[in-house]
Amino acid sequence: MKRRWPLLAAGAAALLLIWLWTLSGQIRQMQFVYTYAAILIAGIGGIVRLLRTQRVSGRQWAFGLVFLLAFGVLFLSSVRYRGLTGDWIPILEWRWADRIDWTQRSLGTLSDLEGRNEPIDLAFPAAFSRFLGPNSNSTVSGLNLERDWDASPPQQVWRRHIGGGWAGFAIAGDVAYTLEQRDDKEFVVAYDLESGGEIWGHADKAYFSNVMGGTGPRTTPSVSQHAVFTLGATGLLNALDRTTGALLWQHNIIAENGARLPEHGTSGSPLLVDDLVVVHAGGSNERSVVAYRQGDGRFVWGGGEDRAGFASPVLAELAGVRQILVFNASSVAGHAIDDGRILWQYPWPASYPNVAPALAVGNDRVLFSTGYGVGAKMLRITRGTSGELSAQMLWESPRMKAKFTNLVYHAGSIYGLDDGVLVCLDPDTGKRRWKRGRYGHGNILLVDEVLMLQTEKGEMVMIDPDPSELRVLSHFMALPGKAWNHFALVDPYLLVRNDREAALWRLPIAER
Repeated sequence: MKRRWPLLAAGAAALLLIWLWTLSGQIRQMQFVYTYAAILIAGIGGIVRLLRTQRVSGRQWAFGLVFLLAFGVLFLSSVRYRGLTGDWIPILEWRWADRIDWTQRSLGTLSDLEGRNEPIDLAFPAAFSRFLGPNSNSTVSGLNLERDWDASPPQQVWRRHIGGGWAGFAIAGDVAYTLEQRDDKEFVVAYDLESGGEIWGHADKAYFSNVMGGTGPRTTPSVSQHAVFTLGATGLLNALDRTTGALLWQHNIIAENGARLPEHGTSGSPLLVDDLVVVHAGGSNERSVVAYRQGDGRFVWGGGEDRAGFASPVLAELAGVRQILVFNASSVAGHAIDDGRILWQYPWPASYPNVAPALAVGNDRVLFSTGYGVGAKMLRITRGTSGELSAQMLWESPRMKAKFTNLVYHAGSIYGLDDGVLVCLDPDTGKRRWKRGRYGHGNILLVDEVLMLQTEKGEMVMIDPDPSELRVLSHFMALPGKAWNHFALVDPYLLVRNDREAALWRLPIAER
């Protein structure tokens, strides 16, 4: 029996892992954590068992211990922690890997740009002037992309180092805008789209970092005809002149609205509605969602009491009423555009971060989804005889757990990443039509009749949105690294970034 106990222990561990990954009901991230712990315990136990069976002397024990400690010190001194994947898998890199010293660099000016023979074009409106595209609904039209990237491969225009953070790009005219962390400052930077040269930058002394989410700003700028609106990770809301980067006005939405900074930083991109810029502050006393005048920064209204989630507010028309949809920490709600009052509200589990923005489906339905084992709920918004709005849940499903990524509605189907696996869902019932392809916690955009999906590792995948099966049309590596930053797309350019680099690709366009 003594000789058999290692075999029995290994069998028990295997059964425990099978239970953990099939029947335990644990969220995917905790499954990985418990698996790491099991491997570590099993490894230590195996080494101890081996040493005992070999009748190792005290001197050999000491030598082995010194060797293991020396190896550990050498390993830890050779690598550094870069963060976690969306599944809480640690990312390590060699300590001698390249890092940018931003104190030795300065922002460029228009005269410093290379490869530009024409003046910068600040034309507006633009094709991708805000988070998730021109209408903030993960949809871009009119590109007519080639569907075979092997026969007509995309061409890289430029690739460059960039400051940290998980912000995306907004594009207006020939200029792309984003937020970056450079040492202890948060920068808003304008880049020339065609060359990648820096046009201007605005810096605020602000720094946010945590173990899970990493360092730097998390939001995407919103661009109007004259200004760029940005929201940093510590709550600084800026309005900047599009041409020069001059500061027009600034608010600290956390301090001014009696809120507290969320554990992963302020993450909801500013929403431009009419002449307002709307942000999710998360304050109490009718300051959960707040609006400022775009022109002068004057406070216009506040509404709601719930703490802020991490999703960006969305503009939609439901039950015949234009409204602002928000994903709070413990509820979902629709707010009036004119005064911010709550039009309807529905409770939501407050256990985990809510990151994916709301998805309007048709004229009266809206889908909310989050990860960590929670799933999705489809609500119907109805209008009563006296004009009041109410929300009723049509269905809920654990089959769409959108931890980070946005969702897309197309031709009677919903597409999204369910804990990193692409899923097609029936919007009427919540039943899953198919689930295929592990892409990690990436991003999705509907481009005419195809899905553009960027995996968490930076690969770009083109998919035919077929409700009967997963049909991959083409793919290529756009930018290796952790791609939590949402990509931007304007004819014929694809602009991608991560927390270290950005790259511009020219995509092949089919003949019309």
